[in-house]
Amino acid sequence: MNIPTWPQAGEREAELLRIVLESGHWGGFHPFVTEFERSFAAYQQASHAISAFNGTVTLELALEVLGIQPGDEIIVPAISFVTTATAVSRARAIPVFVDIEHASYNIDPERVRQALTPKTRAVIAVHFGGTMCNIGEISKICLENNLFLIEDAAHAQGSEWNGRRAGSFGIAGSFSFQNGKVLCSGEGGMLVTSDSAFAERARALANCGRIPGRSFYEHHYLGSNFRLTAFQAAVLLAQLERLPGQIRQRTANACLLKNVLSDCEEIVWQAQPPQITQNSFYLMTGRLRGPAAARDAFLHALAAAGVPCKPFYPHTLYNNPVYRNAPCRVMPCPVSEQSILDAFWLPHRALLADEATTLEIAEAIGAAATTEILSCRPGS
Repeated sequence: MNIPTWPQAGEREAELLRIVLESGHWGGFHPFVTEFERSFAAYQQASHAISAFNGTVTLELALEVLGIQPGDEIIVPAISFVTTATAVSRARAIPVFVDIEHASYNIDPERVRQALTPKTRAVIAVHFGGTMCNIGEISKICLENNLFLIEDAAHAQGSEWNGRRAGSFGIAGSFSFQNGKVLCSGEGGMLVTSDSAFAERARALANCGRIPGRSFYEHHYLGSNFRLTAFQAAVLLAQLERLPGQIRQRTANACLLKNVLSDCEEIVWQAQPPQITQNSFYLMTGRLRGPAAARDAFLHALAAAGVPCKPFYPHTLYNNPVYRNAPCRVMPCPVSEQSILDAFWLPHRALLADEATTLEIAEAIGAAATTEILSCRPGS
């Protein structure tokens, strides 16, 4: 099938990279870094943006700025990439794993309420696959209990809840620009915030403890060097220019796939509540009804047809080997455990295909779902 590769680049990236190469200034103090920070903050509807070399350290930076201490409890979803939890552990705090909603694959607000203790300091809410979690309810819980809300928006560049962009709800939003993300520079990350005091401290900690306007060799905080390079910023400026059009194309193709497959009862797609007014569609996630063996057979059939469909995470976060020893607290997570067995996702590059290819993808998905569920039923 004619499915686009990722990442994508063109003459605009080459043009901006040449400017950096010829400038003789390749590091994090190049004007392109500041320009990208300002552009991305505006795009995500935040007042400030602090760039870093990846989205893992931006989560760690947020926790450090907030003064998270050893023994503090931070609530995280049981389903996410591991750094959502390890950022907490590296701060010597305790990740508290809670279940996700069955329909959305996002952190369940009711399970958050059940996990609260006097030690709870914050909630890290993940917008899984670009579909925003119930951020209104999570924000309410945090406000009622005097908790920090951090948005892990690594998947959600451009995603919206009631017209408001991901990362603009909590004290901070953390984004990743890793190679597979919808906005990418190979590696890279960003913290956004509308809290000026948070932004000032985060910028200082990420820049060797410096304070803007003071001597280069004057260090006020025990910071480190998290700076984004000018090369990354150049690529990201070009990528940001085409992101709105790519989101429109992904959205149109996701709708087309769902419409064509509307009669395919074997597949249940990730819920898109009406409050979601834009979705990055980093992933198009669904689950297969039927025996557990059907999901893997379904994926093998799609691979044979050339569709790059992948199984869900192989285990929950708390089942990673690191959490056999690292301190954590695990709430009951039956939905997360079930999702490991029956869920799958299409990567966002598949949603950038042309209409003819999208129809081919839909046909392959429908045929594989029907055939494999039937073949895995007892007596088949």
